[in-house]
Amino acid sequence: MDPYIGEIRVFAGNYAPVGWALCDGTMLNVSENQALYALLGNTYGGNGSSTFALPDFRLNVAVGTGTISAAGGTGSYPLAAKGGAAQVILNSTTLPSHIHTFQAVNIAANTGSPANALLAQTNGNNSTLTPPYPDVTSYTALPLPDGGTTTTNGTLAANTCQSAGSSQAHDNLMPYVSFNYIIAVNGIYPEPA
Repeated sequence: MDPYIGEIRVFAGNYAPVGWALCDGTMLNVSENQALYALLGNTYGGNGSSTFALPDFRLNVAVGTGTISAAGGTGSYPLAAKGGAAQVILNSTTLPSHIHTFQAVNIAANTGSPANALLAQTNGNNSTLTPPYPDVTSYTALPLPDGGTTTTNGTLAANTCQSAGSSQAHDNLMPYVSFNYIIAVNGIYPEPA
């Protein structure tokens, strides 16, 4: 059966068969491909009078045209729209909203230097009495049971809370197998339904 002109197929060969062309963005002459130009026009490129381009499926996948508005995403995908990226960089503006937990326990503190660096309950006053260890609610330095003093209204050391990772791009590709897309340049002209 002859293909419809403009029909696109996936082809496992490394060339286009007779009557077909690779979908690689090649420019064609309108005068030599009038039927195909009547279907494509300059939708995929060209000057619209003497040349027109074939669709370019190199390193691209097909997506059906249309508009979606549903839970999980919205978008409009008109004919010949392009988008997506093979690699992306995630940063604070592109990450989904999330939280980080802060480790603390709901029991009385028993040391000024806990092994797992967890915050714990204090005795609720500014004293330096025996455990549970004192609250720091005043604006003065208090001695710690293990030595040293507290620093109130201070800041955490720079290495206490710091960024992790890097800003290197990562692949944004689903598992894939590469094929050639081909388009019929000869065949039956597809009459509209």
